[in-house]
Amino acid sequence: MAVAGGSSYWLGNETLRVPVALFALNRKRLCDRLRKNPAVQKSSLVLLQGGEDTNRYCTDTGVLFRQESFFHWAFGVTEPGCFGTIDVDSGKSTLFVPKLPESHATWMGKIHSREHFKKKYAVDDVQYSDEIATVLTSLTPSVLLTLRGVNTDSGSVCREASFEGISQFKVNNTILHPEIVECRVIKTDMELEVLRYTNKVSSDAHREVMKAVKVGMKEYEMESLFEHYCYSRGGMRHTSYTCICGSGENAAILHYGHAGAPNDKTIQDGDLCLFDMGGEYYCFSSDITCTFPANGKFTSDQKAIYEAVLRSCRAVMNAIKPGVSWPDMHRLADRVHLEELTRIGILTGNVDDMVKVHLGAVFMPHGLGHFLGIDVHDVGGYPEGVERIDEPGLRSLRTARQLEQGMVLTVEPGIYFIDHLLDQALADPARACFINNQTLQRFRGFGGVRIEEDVVVTASGMELLTCVPRTVEEIEACMADSNKTFAPFPAQKE
Repeated sequence: MAVAGGSSYWLGNETLRVPVALFALNRKRLCDRLRKNPAVQKSSLVLLQGGEDTNRYCTDTGVLFRQESFFHWAFGVTEPGCFGTIDVDSGKSTLFVPKLPESHATWMGKIHSREHFKKKYAVDDVQYSDEIATVLTSLTPSVLLTLRGVNTDSGSVCREASFEGISQFKVNNTILHPEIVECRVIKTDMELEVLRYTNKVSSDAHREVMKAVKVGMKEYEMESLFEHYCYSRGGMRHTSYTCICGSGENAAILHYGHAGAPNDKTIQDGDLCLFDMGGEYYCFSSDITCTFPANGKFTSDQKAIYEAVLRSCRAVMNAIKPGVSWPDMHRLADRVHLEELTRIGILTGNVDDMVKVHLGAVFMPHGLGHFLGIDVHDVGGYPEGVERIDEPGLRSLRTARQLEQGMVLTVEPGIYFIDHLLDQALADPARACFINNQTLQRFRGFGGVRIEEDVVVTASGMELLTCVPRTVEEIEACMADSNKTFAPFPAQKE
């Protein structure tokens, strides 16, 4: 369980201690930003509502709880059913926790006091959530700032805080969302430490998968090994998203691994494996993709495509710095892919002309990458004034912003051979004229290659968070080292 001693979250062994000061700093950053907003009145109070326990459909089988992301960013609370307020003028924080019935002690364990939660989360005050209307009345806020806004990745509207009696208060639900989103876009040093940890554990887990994979195994065995490593070695009960373990043709299915295609193919000799998996620790995400040959040795065609993607990935990382346009990074990756596919012989002609007809989107239909943080597709991609670019490939970008120091993003170029996209391109004279169909036939059924790194934008460039074998030589050497397997950490005193 989480350890509150020293005001930190820790799961023991060699897992990371996360200071709850991280969340106090986030609350301060939010208040500082709100006080600069001329629309914010004196005596304003931020009101956030945490997530709630849910059950599986109509049953009493619980779904494993994970805190709502905005609430976690501000309070770091692991329990469901909570509210939180922040006085914008003073920064004072109040956590509202459920008043639990006596039966809770029988079925769920000890009922903790308010003082316990005050110490655990280092907030200024703790009250019970069923008394929230009375407590807020005593604070006499001029306005409650509630959270309502559209997530530009999902298109869904975040849940606005509500409680019985809220109608007696003046509420503004337009100010808070853009301000807290901008706070989340730029990571603090303490947040970066957690993201470094999630990347370290997840990178190590990917290495173990590379060493363990064997022809004849099921894709889901590799998913299971990844999750086991992240949980047993890193305390990661959750993954950041549904694991994608595509082999052979499945490596060209961008979001493979869902319920209709549950990583259940048998891995064949000659397959490429595209495994996109990331562990999550204390709600902080990682997102890493490795592509490698199932039998441990790249064929000449596999090596050619893999090194084309590796070249584009490194070209982008070398170009990242504050002020750079993220769409320009996507365009750079596209251009490198077109140059490499021409060198391989799949394409022929002038690359500038290929760019004009958006040929790169045939081979990389998704966006280059996205923000990463408490959500794997983190918020803030399209704030007011930043418009989506309605062009193939670019329209799938999850942000079109200029890069700033402290942003964390994925860099995930890929080249895929997706039959229906290839057929569409071959049916279009403007694009078909560049495609050498005879050579292309050799790559039908190839699958795809994606390389995904997690990076932080620094003052003069970027910091690479991910640490996995990337060159052909490194991957083959790692896979040859299959005798070294991991064992759980020995228990340590808490």
